[in-house]
Amino acid sequence: MAANEKPFGLWSAVFLGIGSMVGAGIFIVIGEAGAIAGNLVWLSFVLGGIAAMLSGYSLAKLAIAYPSRGGIIEYLVQEYGEGVFSGSLGILFYFSQLIAIAAVAKSFGSYAATFMPSGEHWNNIFAVGIVGIFILINLIGATIVAKSENIIVIIKISVLILFTAIALFYVKPELLSVKEMPPIKDMFFAVGLTFFAYQGFSVITNTVEDMENPKKNMMRAMLIAIGLVGVLYVLTSIAVLGNLPLEKVIETKDYALAEAAKPIFGEWGFKIMAATALLATASAINATLYAATEISYTLAKDGELPNVYSYNIYSSYGGLIISGLLILPMILFFDLSQVTTIAALAVLIIQGLTHAGHLLKIKETGAHPLWVGAAAVGMFLIAAVTIYYTSHTKMSTIGLYIFAVFVSAFFVEIILRIFTHRIIKRQTDKGILLKLEERLKHLIGENDGK
Repeated sequence: MAANEKPFGLWSAVFLGIGSMVGAGIFIVIGEAGAIAGNLVWLSFVLGGIAAMLSGYSLAKLAIAYPSRGGIIEYLVQEYGEGVFSGSLGILFYFSQLIAIAAVAKSFGSYAATFMPSGEHWNNIFAVGIVGIFILINLIGATIVAKSENIIVIIKISVLILFTAIALFYVKPELLSVKEMPPIKDMFFAVGLTFFAYQGFSVITNTVEDMENPKKNMMRAMLIAIGLVGVLYVLTSIAVLGNLPLEKVIETKDYALAEAAKPIFGEWGFKIMAATALLATASAINATLYAATEISYTLAKDGELPNVYSYNIYSSYGGLIISGLLILPMILFFDLSQVTTIAALAVLIIQGLTHAGHLLKIKETGAHPLWVGAAAVGMFLIAAVTIYYTSHTKMSTIGLYIFAVFVSAFFVEIILRIFTHRIIKRQTDKGILLKLEERLKHLIGENDGK
């Protein structure tokens, strides 16, 4: 690679986004959402994909305007200033990463338990164990997991495409019939979860500093990646709900994707799909744990989290240990449906606030206010519908948990400001750059006139 050549072109960014999206999300969500929306879950994936497209459009515009590896944290500070609100959202973003890890770890435990003969009590043991293993791997500094990530991406996508392509030929039309349809409102209730399956597309914005011609490629990479993944998700959901009766989807919702392979491929198909889910969830845990550690280290290094987060421990930082301890109670005290819903809501609300703030910076980003406004409204609307649904089910306390997470983020932010005088600062100053650019154009115009 030449010295000035950037590592991310259009298609490398597209594949990064696809690899990030097609992972743990679909293995968790397909059963959880299917148990709610039944054979209409494919429509939930369509709506989730549209919401992801709108969100991706807004984030791509922000990435081009404020090129920083800080991603959403940088955009929030640019939008809301270096105050308590943006700082609290930065803490909330860190918390959301931990909740996502807990959700994926619970999913890993569910799939791993299917290999054991003695039931569900293995779920939490495997979930805690896999997080502990990756904490140790990150402390030791082993690079084999990172180097194998491309292979894992190829395996999980290949297995998913192969399963979907074959399973579509075995679909039982009666399972997709109108007679089997749940109330149409259930399809809307599942959109929060299906949107969570797309979560990962925002990683494309983190490549902006290493992308060739980001003004051209960022938006294209974002929309192509989400579009391709959307097609795969819709077809996969049709394949699963077209091969499993709804009562079976509800019964096996924690590992429904593997269960759907059993009628076609037998017990070996179930095991292969479950093993693929283990690979996908394990790699997602490692990647998200690494990202959360880097986020917390960066915040601590700049004085925005306690110094203990930045202490060197072998090949990692204190933030890795603290993050693991914060994840542990979420694994032990919540079931998969609860922690997945909390993670989905945290992501929806953070992105909604990011897009709402984007409306304050439309002149700087050049985005179309209609699409950015639609992204913000979409996030908040989906979150509201999800909270409404959970309030009328056995997960009625989810709204309280989300409120508690928000209050905790604000509380941590205020305490840290009092004792450390910390603030989350801008990493890029788009306003200054714009003024310089305008001044330069003005000077060029004056010289041309002379």
